[in-house]
Amino acid sequence: TPQMFELHPNAEIGYLTNHSANIFEGIRHLAGGSRARGVSDVAGARESTQLLLEQLPEDLDMVEIRSRIPDMTPYIIVALQESERVNVLLQEIRSSLTELQLGIAGALNVSERMEELAVDLANNKVSDAWAKKAYASLKPLWLWFSDLSLRYTQLSEWTKLDWARGPLLRSTWVAGLFNPMSFLTAVVQVTSRALSEPLDFMRIRTMVTNHYDPRDLPRHPEHGVFIHGLFMEGAAWEMGKGDEEGYITDPKLKELHPDMPVVNAYAVLEEEMTWDNMYHCPVFVTSQRAHTFVFEANIRMDADDTDTRWILGGASMLLSDD
Repeated sequence: TPQMFELHPNAEIGYLTNHSANIFEGIRHLAGGSRARGVSDVAGARESTQLLLEQLPEDLDMVEIRSRIPDMTPYIIVALQESERVNVLLQEIRSSLTELQLGIAGALNVSERMEELAVDLANNKVSDAWAKKAYASLKPLWLWFSDLSLRYTQLSEWTKLDWARGPLLRSTWVAGLFNPMSFLTAVVQVTSRALSEPLDFMRIRTMVTNHYDPRDLPRHPEHGVFIHGLFMEGAAWEMGKGDEEGYITDPKLKELHPDMPVVNAYAVLEEEMTWDNMYHCPVFVTSQRAHTFVFEANIRMDADDTDTRWILGGASMLLSDD
């Protein structure tokens, strides 16, 4: 049982869920497909292709965005990099869907690439060509596409700000960035310049607020940035009372990825960083962990708690609820 290995019962639920998904994925692959099946998939992709193209947003206007830049600060550089990457992804999606549409209409010969895209659409799977230019994600196609739309919306709002007055949204959905670490690095760079200290002497520190909805935040933080959209895995969060910070706690049964409140991420000097009563919590993009590691957050524990059980339980934070 999970308890024998210091794991929460949710760990078994997560394991069995993933195992079932892998079995069905294996069955789908074993079903295979012939050339005739490929042609059938192409013909059947007409509706999905049209729907995706209708919902696909236009590219961000990089010329207009760059024309409003007062100064090339670290935050603005991140906004530009993210905008360029989302444009590359949108162009790839638009190009491949348009090509498939022409193939369905008979204006182009159906290629192997078109067949593969049609099969992916039929199986609710993100195309490999799209995934190469996108971000780490385990979501099926339509959830992935909705996620992309939300990312685009945030970038659109961010790039429409009056950057002369401030380069940041009140709270940033850090999971909605192609490269979340670049945003946190910008936090360190801004603080490093303000303190005239070397970048290598700085590190990210986190403080969890008592707000779940970023719209409840009264203002920008005094230091650093507000980030939201994080989830716990292997643990949950107990809200604090008043201005007191909460602490990590056991999750409820069947709540595999409970939401985290808005987090204040800011940079401090290495010598000022303390880990007293803190858990070294790794933050990953997806539940696959491994290569999706972003950074290590300091998460407060209860006064009588120890980090050993959270390490054995594999407690972490995720940027995506798979």
